[in-house]
Amino acid sequence: MHIGLVGLGKMGGNMRTRMRNNGVEVTGYARSREVSDVDTIAEMVAALPSPKIVWVMVPHGSATDSVINEVAELMSEGDMIIDGGNSRFSDDIRHAEELKAKGIGYLDCGVSGGVWGLENGYGLMVGGPEALVKQVMPVFDALRPEGEVTEGFVHVGDHGAGHYAKMVHNGIEYAMMQAFAEGYELLEKKEIIKDVPGTFKAWQRGTVVRSWLLDLMVRALEEDNHLDKIRGYVDDSGEGRWTVEEAIANAVPMPAITASLFARFASRQDDSPAMKAVAALRAQFGGHAVKKAE
Repeated sequence: MHIGLVGLGKMGGNMRTRMRNNGVEVTGYARSREVSDVDTIAEMVAALPSPKIVWVMVPHGSATDSVINEVAELMSEGDMIIDGGNSRFSDDIRHAEELKAKGIGYLDCGVSGGVWGLENGYGLMVGGPEALVKQVMPVFDALRPEGEVTEGFVHVGDHGAGHYAKMVHNGIEYAMMQAFAEGYELLEKKEIIKDVPGTFKAWQRGTVVRSWLLDLMVRALEEDNHLDKIRGYVDDSGEGRWTVEEAIANAVPMPAITASLFARFASRQDDSPAMKAVAALRAQFGGHAVKKAE
C-alpha cells in the first residue's frame, strides 16, 4: 500500500518511519524541505496510485481545514482522506459531509502514543464507514502495537467517533497526570519521606497504580530528582476542555477531569485574582489578616 502523509512533526515523522518499517510506502509532505519527500502537496498527491489515500497530521482547526480542502481539490471520486490529528469530533462530521459531496471518503483517527509510538506502536481509534476502515487496514496494522488487534485498535463508530474517543482518552490522561502530580507534591512536602523518586519507582511493579504514565514519572524524577529544572506551567491542547464541555452538554459528572483542567489554568498564574478576592472578602467580613502585595 502507498499513501500520502501531510505533517511530519514529532508524531507524523515517526509515523512515516513506522509505516515504512512495516511495509507501507509513504510519500510525506512538510513545509520543511529537510524532512519533506516532495516540494508541494500537489506533487505528493500526484505520486500516489489510485484510489489515492492521504493521511493528514497537522494541528486541529484552521490548519486541518486548509490542508483537507487543498488535498480534496487534487483528488477524484473514490479517493480518501484520513484526519489523524486531534480534531474536534464535530469538525469530522462537517469534513465527512463536505467530502461526500465530491465522492471522497473520510475517516477520523485518534492517535495516541506520543514520541514513543515509533518504538511501541500507536493506539488507534477510528470513526467512519466499515468499508473504508477495511480498505486501509494495512496502514492501521502498520501503526498499531504488535499483538492482539483489539488491544491497540478500535473502529469506534460513525464519523467523529474516533476523535471523540481520543478526546475522552485525553481527558482521562489529564486526571491521571494530576493525581500523580498531587501525590508527588505531598511526598515532597513531608519531612519523614527521604526518597521520593525511589517511592515512585517502587510502585512500578505489583501495585494497583502501575502504568506507563507512572513509568514516565519515574523517568522524569531520575533525570531531575526535585524537578528543579522546569517551571510548574502547564498548557492544554484542547481535548480536556472539549471533554468537560461534552460532560456539561450530556449532564455527565466529571469532577476529577474538570479539576485537572482547572489546575492547569491555575498553573499559569503568577498571582491569582480569584484568591485576592477571597482574601479581601475574609478581611472584610472577619477582619482576617491579609498579606500585602509587594
